[in-house]
Amino acid sequence: MEDVQQAITGLDIGVIAAYFGVVILIGVWVSKRTSSSDDLFLAGRSLGWAAIGFSLFASNISSSTLIGLTGSAYTTGIAPSAYEWMAGIPLLIMAFVFAPIFLKSKITTTPEYLDRRYSRRTRLYFSGLTIFFTVVVDCAGGLYAGGLVLNTFFPNVPLWASSLAIGLFAGIYTAAGGLKAVVYTDVLQAVVLIGGSAILAFVMFAQLDFSFAEIRESVPNENHLSMVLPLSNETLPWPGLFFGVSLLGFWYWVTNQYIVQRILGARSLPDAQWGAILGGMLKILPLFIMVFPGAMATAILPDIETADRVFPIMITELLPAGLTGLVLAGLIAAIMSSVDSTLNSSSTLLIHDFVTKPEQEIEDSKRKRYGTYATLGFMVAAIIWAPLIQFAGGLWSYLQQMFSILVPPLVVLFVMGALSRIGTEKGGFYTLIFGHTLGAVLFCLGNAGVMGLFGAEPIWPLHFTINVAVVTVLCLLFYVGVSLVTDKKDIDEQVMWRRGMALEDAAYDQPWYLDIRWHALVLAVAMAAVLFVFW
Repeated sequence: MEDVQQAITGLDIGVIAAYFGVVILIGVWVSKRTSSSDDLFLAGRSLGWAAIGFSLFASNISSSTLIGLTGSAYTTGIAPSAYEWMAGIPLLIMAFVFAPIFLKSKITTTPEYLDRRYSRRTRLYFSGLTIFFTVVVDCAGGLYAGGLVLNTFFPNVPLWASSLAIGLFAGIYTAAGGLKAVVYTDVLQAVVLIGGSAILAFVMFAQLDFSFAEIRESVPNENHLSMVLPLSNETLPWPGLFFGVSLLGFWYWVTNQYIVQRILGARSLPDAQWGAILGGMLKILPLFIMVFPGAMATAILPDIETADRVFPIMITELLPAGLTGLVLAGLIAAIMSSVDSTLNSSSTLLIHDFVTKPEQEIEDSKRKRYGTYATLGFMVAAIIWAPLIQFAGGLWSYLQQMFSILVPPLVVLFVMGALSRIGTEKGGFYTLIFGHTLGAVLFCLGNAGVMGLFGAEPIWPLHFTINVAVVTVLCLLFYVGVSLVTDKKDIDEQVMWRRGMALEDAAYDQPWYLDIRWHALVLAVAMAAVLFVFW
């Protein structure tokens, strides 16, 4: 620890301070231009495609992502990077199917879509779950992981103080400037994050004489640089890669308010589509600038004992003063871009789904004020909860798997709701109950040994990424069955997918180099190339 602390020089601290100063200036500038609740929650529906794409990337990359991807590449291999580069699949679905529906419907939250297609109770159920997991898992977890990382570099700063500082800093400019402040700071954070990670990757690759063959020779086994792993693999078996990762990604990139809020704030459908495609292209970068450095470290720094130490040691051992500060600034950027996004999306859900009711309109000034208060309240809750996560021990890692419980019924409701007229109010609502109950049961059976139930071995042996696919199919059958025997709700045409709606105002009537279909093809080819090269 002392070696890491000594590696942080005054120049590094100056670089980090300069970065914080720029973020403060952006936050102040945007907050002075935030005058309505629409500005606070959806950036006045004025976001351009570049801001959307970079913000999608930055808000998704957290400190735990950086530490986890690098450490995993060092110890087990590059397969978990599939969660990054395969994000292009659900983002393509967003661009061509759901972005037209969401923008045409002028919804403010993704649960609002479920209200129009199914019912208000379905909306509130989904919204409540999303708020809980966003604040308790995403926001507090981000603060906790960020505090641990900063504690590595600054051991004299306690965990609670790091969590408090990050939470207050991100929470205050988010409460003042809303989504626009989040997105504009995300653009800066994405540039710093990409630049810092790319420099580190270049320095490490240079030490290996820019030889990919040398990386292959240094890794411990032949599957280390492979994406497609055997069924028995505990990290990511091949059925989970081809089915589970895409389904988990669909929930995250298409239905999760935390991410989709940027699409909802687009100034036009072409901007939303171009932004989604740009986000998909940027998500391929982590494989090369975050994952491969971890694999290269097996040759350059072969004696690191724990995975979570790989990234900090790489920074302090291999980068000169100044560049260390830049990469640390990128790490802090990753922390704050996740925290500010979770706070803003949670306040949006609370105000628009619970406080605002169809039968009772609220003045815009009150909505804005309530949104500010909600952001600050969630900030306080996350700051209080974050340090307590350390006492949960190994259970915290299993809590992450609970996202696989949420996903299957939501995939069914959104996809069938958009593409099919099959689907009643009861079919939608009871599918949520059925899917989440079944997912919870399989989660408990799969972790029976950890929980001290029924012996040491798991009763349900399938990997959680495979569970997602299995439960999704069962939810689909349940959804169709219940819908066919219950009364059908009149469907709002704006929440149904029609080709005319998708084409209207889309980024198709453009020169070929601006046509979204060509951009989508490039993204699809890039993902296929990654799979082919690292099969």
